[in-house]
Amino acid sequence: MIGKLTGRIEYRTDDHVLIDVRGVGYIVYCSDRTLAALPGNGEVASVYTEMLVREDLMQLFGFTTLLEKEWHRLLISVQGIGAKASMAILGTLGAEGVGRAITLGDIAAIKAAKGIGPKTAQRVVHELKDKAPGVMALGGTLAQATGEAPVAVIDPEPEPTPARPASKPAPQPSSAASQSDALSALSNLGYGPSEAATAVAQAAQDDPEADTAALIRAALKHLAPKG
Repeated sequence: MIGKLTGRIEYRTDDHVLIDVRGVGYIVYCSDRTLAALPGNGEVASVYTEMLVREDLMQLFGFTTLLEKEWHRLLISVQGIGAKASMAILGTLGAEGVGRAITLGDIAAIKAAKGIGPKTAQRVVHELKDKAPGVMALGGTLAQATGEAPVAVIDPEPEPTPARPASKPAPQPSSAASQSDALSALSNLGYGPSEAATAVAQAAQDDPEADTAALIRAALKHLAPKG
């Protein structure tokens, strides 16, 4: 399996580039955004890759970041979303935009990608909404986002709380780690430290027991344009 390529770009078209790696040319298909981010012909580029293998087809898809690659792998896990559709969604929204749209349930944003109908967009949001925060907040792997691998989160030492009867356990407030992860996610999406902190604080106040995923969703709603 080819996971990453570093070489000189020989040429590019509207949907792929040819990268020469020590005399071997690899055709790598990319989204519009990735193509625009790559250097010019004759220059050295590095891309993370995902290989599609079928009986009659073998293709490499390239990504400038692991986050984009992970979103591609999540998107193609949805019924009706192939590699071409995934490239269209990522090209339209970018990796961060995909995370934001799915977390907020913004079907219209997903539908804006070429070739994506309303039912398919709805399916993407429905199937990936619970998986989105894991990738957004932690820059994590697909296994972490889907729960197949544990995510290492170190909580600060908890402050002592008054003892309560066993029949009435104390509610678990949003931990500092959850709020920190939520802040990291909003920062990755381009929000400033002040507005992100305000939104996360408001989300934690509204729902003291919210976990990271819930904090991200609530904070994004607070940050969404009003009116």
